[in-house]
Amino acid sequence: MATYKRLGELLIAAKTITEEQLQQALARQKQTKERLGTALISGGFITEDDLIGALQKQLGIEYVDLSKIGIPTHLAQVLPKSIAEQYQVVPVKTVNDELYLAMSDPMNFYAVEEVRRASRKRVVPMVATAAAIEHAIMILYGNEGAARAIEEMRREAGTSTTNEISTADNTFAANQLDNDVEGSAPTVRLVNSILERAITERCSDIHMEPRENDLRVRMRIDGVMREILTVPKELQGSVISRLKVMSGMNISERRIPQDGRFNVRVRNKDIDLRVSTLPTVYGEKIVMRLLDKAGTKLSKEVVGLVGADLEKYEHMLRCRSGVLLIAGPTGSGKSTTMYTMIDDLNTPEVNLVTLEDPVEYNVAGINQVPINEKTGMTFASGLRSILRQDPDIIAVGEIRDGETAEIAMRAAITGHVVLSTIHTNDAVGTIERLNDIGVEPFLTSSALRGVIAQRLVRRVCTRCRKPYTPTDEELDLLGGDIPPGAQFYRGAGCPECSNRGYKGRIAVFEMLILTRSIRALVSAGAKREVIEAQLKKENFVTLHENAVRLVLEGTTTVDEVVRVIAQDD
Repeated sequence: MATYKRLGELLIAAKTITEEQLQQALARQKQTKERLGTALISGGFITEDDLIGALQKQLGIEYVDLSKIGIPTHLAQVLPKSIAEQYQVVPVKTVNDELYLAMSDPMNFYAVEEVRRASRKRVVPMVATAAAIEHAIMILYGNEGAARAIEEMRREAGTSTTNEISTADNTFAANQLDNDVEGSAPTVRLVNSILERAITERCSDIHMEPRENDLRVRMRIDGVMREILTVPKELQGSVISRLKVMSGMNISERRIPQDGRFNVRVRNKDIDLRVSTLPTVYGEKIVMRLLDKAGTKLSKEVVGLVGADLEKYEHMLRCRSGVLLIAGPTGSGKSTTMYTMIDDLNTPEVNLVTLEDPVEYNVAGINQVPINEKTGMTFASGLRSILRQDPDIIAVGEIRDGETAEIAMRAAITGHVVLSTIHTNDAVGTIERLNDIGVEPFLTSSALRGVIAQRLVRRVCTRCRKPYTPTDEELDLLGGDIPPGAQFYRGAGCPECSNRGYKGRIAVFEMLILTRSIRALVSAGAKREVIEAQLKKENFVTLHENAVRLVLEGTTTVDEVVRVIAQDD
């Protein structure tokens, strides 16, 4: 408790908190068992920047930005990983008999003493953010563990060399999966380390790409591909075979594409991985899609539904019959939006049935049916069968052909609510697409109630975002009506966002509700230009206009709008 009082007195002396706030934080701390600094931050009394500033000023402790330095791999041998994780500290460098130690709470004297005993060096505390320390622990012990696994694999193969594993931007992490132990085979440890890194980074896809001289591993993080590491060519077969075994594939078959899936449990989270192989000239390429089974229940605000878009969304959900379509290219968040709608519509009073390829998330209270084309269970045949099951709401994973679309439309006309996704660029393009695949215009106008078109753009990191005056070139790229003197925002890069300037993503929406006038135009087979002219009269907000709003609010950047949306206009 003496340590807590010293920290409290230090913060009061720095005029960062008041005596009353300290007492409130101490009371909170008794309930949460947090350290005082954490209790002050989580209780909203101070920010992490306030704490770091006070510690620097009052104690003269140096601040270290861990996202901008490389930590030598050999330091993993100086301090055991178990101590680093227990006390959330990471070694930064050694100078003679001194160990410089990054800590989010440099007044945790128990941690300092434990590190001193383990390292047999005098500890020099440095202050860093908690997020940066957690990431740095993954980097340091991951690189060291992966390099060791690579060398062991080479020795087993009789090809040991002095070359080290190659990692991009020094950010490879190798925390072990729950079922991994130190005595596991090196191939198992290496594969598990890649999966752990992907899950920790909220990666959506892992790509393992054979090249002439190595196996490249890339991850799609916040919609952007990043090279993570390369595996030596002679170890490519072991890594690919391990993943094929985990996915239930035939490891002896390398000439045809295969599909599989498996589940891992990491930090009390169940992650489902859908795996696909593809033969290339240098071997089999593997792509894994990661699905967090517990991550589907997102609030509408987190998804990005606010203001007028939220009102239109809720208006669509009030429909007692009709088709609601979610449009966009692959990776635009359509499934997340559809599961959000399913969650909102899922009540004990309705029979809600889904038809999915495959079932991505298990949702309590609904009936989920997987597609299996090998047995003849297609979207069209499955939809016919579901209609004999007395459904109130039907969610079809995707409309791929005219037969499925027509059955869905006719089901809606007979009093059902049908949700589905479709691959089109925008809301009006969805109407064109339905016509192209053979749905009669009169059927579309009678059954279709609304279309939600969407894209995902990266969010500017709120911790390091800074305002700036846009250039004329940026204004031209963005287009639209930009108020004079408008300020845009961009991330400078910080430990919180791994020095990228972005953290997380948000959806940009285009909400089309078929009003009576639009329905008449659709029924008459009107061209796109005519429908768009009518929508303009009805104050329809396009994807691009909503994206401009997000730029003006400081939520995203011009670069993101150009990358994700502008090319479609």
